[in-house]
Amino acid sequence: MFIVLSLTVGVLFATGVYLILRRSVARLVFGLIVLGHGANLLIFTAGGLRAASPPLVGAGMEAPPSGHADPVPQALILTAIVIGFAVVAFAAVLVKRVYATLGSDDLDAVHYDAVGGSQ
Repeated sequence: MFIVLSLTVGVLFATGVYLILRRSVARLVFGLIVLGHGANLLIFTAGGLRAASPPLVGAGMEAPPSGHADPVPQALILTAIVIGFAVVAFAAVLVKRVYATLGSDDLDAVHYDAVGGSQ
């Protein structure tokens, strides 16, 4: 299972970088989203793959049972998902605004318009 997740992380990173290097604002945003998902999966994989008990302390126990799952990667991924959702919402509005203003989502058109029409 570790090998499959490692290959999936590699594919997500490669796809994200490929999309970021395209000349479209929409593809740039999609590339950042895919790259973020790859980072989340990397954190999940690095946290260890254990079919263990949850890190909960039951009644009458002083510590979680041995072999419990590490809660830190889970908390990091949950936080990254929430932040990623906000970034996706902002980026979707940004792409829509760029397309409405310029009539194109080409990054060269964005640069050309930003410098006042001269390259």
